[in-house]
Amino acid sequence: MSVNKQKSSRSRRWFFLKRKSLAGGALLLLATLCNSTSYAKSWPLPTAGSRLVGENKFHVVKDDGGSLENIASQYDVGFLALLQANPGVDPWLPLPGSVITIPHQVLLPEAPREGIVINLAELRLYYYPPGSNRVNIYPIGIGQLGGDTFTPTMVTQVSEKRENPTWTPTKNIRTRYLAQGIELPAVVPAGPDNPMGHHAIRLAAYGGVYLIHGTNADFGIGMRVSSGCIRLRDNDIATLFKQVKPGTPVRIINEPVKTSHEPGGQYWVEVHQPLSQSLDDDPQTLPLTVSVRDQSVLGSPKVNTDVTQQVLQLRAGMPVNVTLHQHWEEVQPL
Repeated sequence: MSVNKQKSSRSRRWFFLKRKSLAGGALLLLATLCNSTSYAKSWPLPTAGSRLVGENKFHVVKDDGGSLENIASQYDVGFLALLQANPGVDPWLPLPGSVITIPHQVLLPEAPREGIVINLAELRLYYYPPGSNRVNIYPIGIGQLGGDTFTPTMVTQVSEKRENPTWTPTKNIRTRYLAQGIELPAVVPAGPDNPMGHHAIRLAAYGGVYLIHGTNADFGIGMRVSSGCIRLRDNDIATLFKQVKPGTPVRIINEPVKTSHEPGGQYWVEVHQPLSQSLDDDPQTLPLTVSVRDQSVLGSPKVNTDVTQQVLQLRAGMPVNVTLHQHWEEVQPL
């Protein structure tokens, strides 16, 4: 076989294996892609001192409702976020007639409300359009477990935007794929087989190796599936791409616990599973990192400690009102 034919054969083999690996485990992906409807959320910013935005929705599973991934794509939420908000629901065949909570209510991260803020622990991207007094919230996919595939925290800015990008796999990525018997091409051209999708936003930090980009595999959104970059659904990255400009500030944080003492006096807490460091970790029992500020809020005598402990253990990824109602303390048994 000639060298050119060998290269062509390897290239076709890589595209086939790539598609096959991306399809693995997504039992009803075809229905997801054909029937998804965008519910990307833009919310008005709350009043000064408040962090609570959005409103949860509820979805009744139909007889042919498909998997949780189907529902996640329909409402533009992450797969793991939907799974954590609905413990006990079969992720592949949820029971027809069951009611699924769509987690659209959140506490804004503890970060300046400007540019892009990415919270790795909750697998969400927050974008604050300048002059709009709004926040747009998108589910994301982030880096897998492992040294060079872990998405790092950083404070940086957008350095470049590119439409219809090509993909040049790094040496580490090529080595990792080769160990699986897959020889990556030196450059993957723009098109349907490009895992970066149709739009890419480059970040300045770390020599520009990290990007916010689209994907040709929607079912990885809301999961740890990338080689370190941040993935968005194709419609979401197209919208974000139009809005951001080079120089836009970007903050990537890792904040599994968020709290708020709202202006009306209520106390809220939102807890996500912390990011695993190894395959042996159980994110449901890993120790939680709680900032000094959040410890102060949770330590208030006006917080119901029993409810708070339940929220910290459940880690459902949704804001919960943990305010201690005074009359509970005043009621005495006869």
